Amino acid sequence: MRPGADNLVKRFGALTVLNGITTEFFPASVTAIVGPNGSGKSTFMKCALSLVTPTSGRVYGFDRSRAGSMAQTGRYPDNLTPRDIFALVQSIRRTPAPYKDTLIETFDLGSHLTKSMRTLSGGTRQKVGAVLALMDDVDILLLDEPTAGLDPVAASRLKDIVAERRLQGATVLVTSHILSDLQELADRLLFLLDGKIVHDGSIDAVLSTTGQSTLERAVATIMTRSTS
Repeated sequence: MRPGADNLVKRFGALTVLNGITTEFFPASVTAIVGPNGSGKSTFMKCALSLVTPTSGRVYGFDRSRAGSMAQTGRYPDNLTPRDIFALVQSIRRTPAPYKDTLIETFDLGSHLTKSMRTLSGGTRQKVGAVLALMDDVDILLLDEPTAGLDPVAASRLKDIVAERRLQGATVLVTSHILSDLQELADRLLFLLDGKIVHDGSIDAVLSTTGQSTLERAVATIMTRSTS
């Protein structure tokens, strides 16, 4: 079953954050989920990961045992080290984490493995989150602002890995305010506004229909049209 959502609604009190989302995601593709702050991007990702319970409707096909995820701001016990966290998560998942050692090397984490998380910079903590998301052989990746806080080298390496996983057949969902990153990575754009899908199409089609050369300008055009 392909992962997706069927008439997904999520309310927090009187606030409707997701309002009737129906969509489907495909293997060997990267879908960029974009929209202004408060449009429902992160809430959708949390519903997909079963971290938030829908008010009505459903998400489906997001098997947690076959999915890797990266939060916008990872939260870890301050007293643990990256090595502790990798071992803990690996024991919970009961997987061999075949990519862990390569990823530790890729993100230059070797010298930080025995340091407590409280002593690590935000960028290094983000690298720890990247390893956790990518260390298993999974079918689905859900990445919420994955390059936030990363230095240019680490961000470039992360994008290369995501592109490689896509070629291997993974279904990838990614949010980011850095639209140039999404233009590099994604083949599909899902634009949310006020909890609804207002645009869904290929990146090439978005650029063509808006008459823009960059995704940043294309998204600005969509926002202007949608709110006028």
